[in-house]
Amino acid sequence: MADLMEMLREGLPSEAVLTDPDVMSSYANDMASFCEAGTPAVVVLPRSVEQVQHVMRTATVLRVPVVPQGARTGLSGAANASDGCIVLSLVKMDRILEINPVDRIAVVEPGVVNAVLSRAVMEHGLYYPPDPSSWEECTIGGNIGTASGGLCCVKYGVTAEYVLGLDVVLADGRLLKTGRRTAKGVAGYDLTRLFVGSEGSLGIVVRAVLALKPAPPQQLVLAAEFPSTATASDAICKIMESGHTPSLLELMDRTSVHAVNTMANMGLPDSTEALLLAGFDTPDPAADLAAVGELCTAAGATEVVPAEDTAESDLLLQARRLTLPALEAVKGVTMIDDVCVPRSQLGAMIDGAAAIAEKYGLTIGVVAHAGDGNTHPTVCFDPSDPDETRRARESFDEIMALGLELGGTITGEHGVGVLKREWLARELGPVGVELQRGIKQVFDPLGLLNPGKLFV
Repeated sequence: MADLMEMLREGLPSEAVLTDPDVMSSYANDMASFCEAGTPAVVVLPRSVEQVQHVMRTATVLRVPVVPQGARTGLSGAANASDGCIVLSLVKMDRILEINPVDRIAVVEPGVVNAVLSRAVMEHGLYYPPDPSSWEECTIGGNIGTASGGLCCVKYGVTAEYVLGLDVVLADGRLLKTGRRTAKGVAGYDLTRLFVGSEGSLGIVVRAVLALKPAPPQQLVLAAEFPSTATASDAICKIMESGHTPSLLELMDRTSVHAVNTMANMGLPDSTEALLLAGFDTPDPAADLAAVGELCTAAGATEVVPAEDTAESDLLLQARRLTLPALEAVKGVTMIDDVCVPRSQLGAMIDGAAAIAEKYGLTIGVVAHAGDGNTHPTVCFDPSDPDETRRARESFDEIMALGLELGGTITGEHGVGVLKREWLARELGPVGVELQRGIKQVFDPLGLLNPGKLFV
């Protein structure tokens, strides 16, 4: 321990090395339930690439594991500390280095908050589309590490589609540059994409070149109430089949709607089994909403309410934004799942989650990025009740299994971390796991980067 502190302080200012136990405990875990966390030996907060390199060289010499962190808003335990590790928090590396309207790129450090970047590029008439629910807190580095998505994925895609190039500090302290600043480029293997979603297990992202888009018109939103999950799912299929490209397409099940009504008195009818929210940021969003409204009515919607302006749109979206705090209010603690299925299987996934909730006597609300099939079953439970906690964990496993049975994946945007290590092996199969372990060995032969994550 003395050697570790001495070597770290040789290349870091004293205020960047934290050893107070109470302070370090606040860096021990992210927001996931059911994920063990260890006690770090030290927390470091570098402000430069050179300081990150110094940390990794020190870790290599002393064989100390390193856990990279952003804002710790993750939901899989990927940022949880391991015993005796160096927690490498990148939140102090928070500069926007460049915004280039001609090349339509931004160059940023990993600690830049998503919302800060989004507002900064908007001043140039540009748009950074990935918008995780935690966008006011989460960092670009964390978004890259977990390949984050958000409400806009149905039209604009996920983080991976906007990362053009990276500067990465490797496990031994070397600096690797991947990718490009150009709109096109196919030189060599795509190492940039390899790092996106790697959860800090292959290297430390210290700079990112991000693609931007022109700012779209203001979005208008429609809300449609359905008497069943089946009719709502039918409407979603018809919307996508008809060639519409909504900027968002979100679905809330009956449990989620009821929780929001209870907390915020939204006035949604108790008979609502599913609430669909569709948004368009096209040149004529009112016409698109009208067309989609007709499809919803034909599918069985009991009421369709299109917004006339952005203020009404924001009001309609409030129910979706309130879903997580409303479900948290049911029991005080939630475990948020993240299963992505083919759009055609969305109804089966939501109905299956309801059956699992009934089987285990739990409240499980489901919201979904319906446009891309990414569901978020949210299990509400009392952590002080051992039996209820056990049932919550078992229900989680059944939801994972259901997603795979329906041709889906165990995570669409939250990542694997600690929470889903066993399920990753089931999804990939033995050959897939062997190859991925081999890639890890190439980049991190000593196994120092984020140990215990991704693989069992």
